[in-house]
Amino acid sequence: MTTTLITGANKGLGRETARRLVADGHDVWLAARDSAKGKVASEELGARFVELDVTDEASVTAAAERVAGSGGLDVLVNNAGIVGARKAVPELTADDVRQVFETNVFGIVRVTRAFLPLLERSTNPVIVNVSSGMGSLAVTTDASRLESTLISLAYPASKSAVNMLTSQYAKAFPHMRINAVDPGYTATDFNQHRGTKPVDQGAEIIVRMAQLDQSGPTGTFVDEHGAVPW
Repeated sequence: MTTTLITGANKGLGRETARRLVADGHDVWLAARDSAKGKVASEELGARFVELDVTDEASVTAAAERVAGSGGLDVLVNNAGIVGARKAVPELTADDVRQVFETNVFGIVRVTRAFLPLLERSTNPVIVNVSSGMGSLAVTTDASRLESTLISLAYPASKSAVNMLTSQYAKAFPHMRINAVDPGYTATDFNQHRGTKPVDQGAEIIVRMAQLDQSGPTGTFVDEHGAVPW
C-alpha cells in the first residue's frame, strides 16, 4: 500500500486530496498544525492524523519521527500555504513577505528535508509541491490570463520560489518524481471562496501527480491541462 503524507490537509485542497487518495487505496497521513481540526478531518476521511506545523522545526521533526515509527513514506504532498497580509503593495513590509515565505517556501524545505530519509527507502518516491499560476512569470505577464490582472508581492514571489525549489530538488534526486502543480483558481477559504473552480477539480492535478510511477515525469510544472510555463 502506498503511504502518503499531505501537509495543511484539514481543509480545502489538502483535505480533498486526502479524501481522493484514501478512496484510491492510499494509507494517508493527514498533517495539520491545528490538532483538533486535523483529528476531526482524519476521522471523517479514514486517514491517520499527525500534528505538523511547517514553520516549526521541532514540530516537523516530531512528525517525521512519528511517521517513521509507523512504517515508511512513499509520497509527500507539500500543500500547506498562506496568502499573507491582504495589503496594498506600498503598505507591505519585509516582515509581511517573510511571514509568507516562512510557510510557503521554508516550510517546504523543512518538511522535505525531514522526510527525505523515509522517501529514500521507498521503491517509488514522489513529491508534489502545490504551486500556483501566480508563481509563473509567463502566466502573470500574459494579458489573456486572469493572473495578469492580480497584483501582489508575497504570495506570487513565494510560489515562484516553490517552482525553483521543485526544479532543483528534481535534479538533486533524479530517482524521485518531484513536480510542482497549479490547481488553478479554486474556491476555498484561501481566497474566501471566490475561486471559479470547485475544490474537487482543483485537487485533480495534485491527486494525479501523487500517483506517478517511475515512468512518470519529474522536474515539471503542470496543471490539469498539461505543462504550465515557468
